[in-house]
Amino acid sequence: MRVARKAQVENLRFWFQENRNMQQHTYFVSDLHLFSRRSVAERHLGSIVAAAAEARVFVLGGDIFDFRWTRLDSIEQTIDAAVHWVDRLVAPHPRCEFHYVLGNHDSNRHFVRRLERLAARRPNLTCHHYWLRLGNSVFLHGDVADRPMDQQALAAQRLNCHDDRKRGRVSNLAYDVAVGARLHKVASHVVNRRPRVARHILSYLRDVGQCSQSGVRHVYFGHTHAAMSDYRYGGLTFHNGGAPIKGLEFRILRTHL
Repeated sequence: MRVARKAQVENLRFWFQENRNMQQHTYFVSDLHLFSRRSVAERHLGSIVAAAAEARVFVLGGDIFDFRWTRLDSIEQTIDAAVHWVDRLVAPHPRCEFHYVLGNHDSNRHFVRRLERLAARRPNLTCHHYWLRLGNSVFLHGDVADRPMDQQALAAQRLNCHDDRKRGRVSNLAYDVAVGARLHKVASHVVNRRPRVARHILSYLRDVGQCSQSGVRHVYFGHTHAAMSDYRYGGLTFHNGGAPIKGLEFRILRTHL
């Protein structure tokens, strides 16, 4: 009797564990622009931590931090705070697989070096410079949406961000005025029209061999700050969670992985 009861308990434990694993998801978030004055990402940090706690995979899709427009005293101080932020997200969730896909605003070479050192200490964190493929989905920051680019052109463009300097007071004030007037929202919708964005991203993905012919079905990206869900183009479905900036839509995306 005791053996049978013990077997029942073990079966229940196995069922609950399997059920829990089935409920774990993959999440994607990008363009938090933490430490810049235009960002309101702090309002969403609780939701981000909650998603990480239940996630099997969590992808940080670039521009998580903003060194160029930091409100902290220096780039060095911002890098310290950024690495600490990532570690506080990753360390408490060792069963979650975190992937950091770099964007243009967080490609500062000193930050990247520190991030890679952190990844060497945290086995559940991996850093990716340009894109990540998981199953039938590809994740990238999306700065290739600006214009037609191949891998060589993207690498060359990112070089301009490797030694980003903190913008001065006048530039910051001008940026604040533009955000206050919602000019960023107008620019986002006018410049980043869906067919144009998808066409440019698809061109890049073909160059790196990550398109429908290789089994890709879904593309998750950021950069444009324009939310997009289930937009079909060129045999792929595109998704963008927007950005937590005043006047813009923002979502933590649960993926189709």
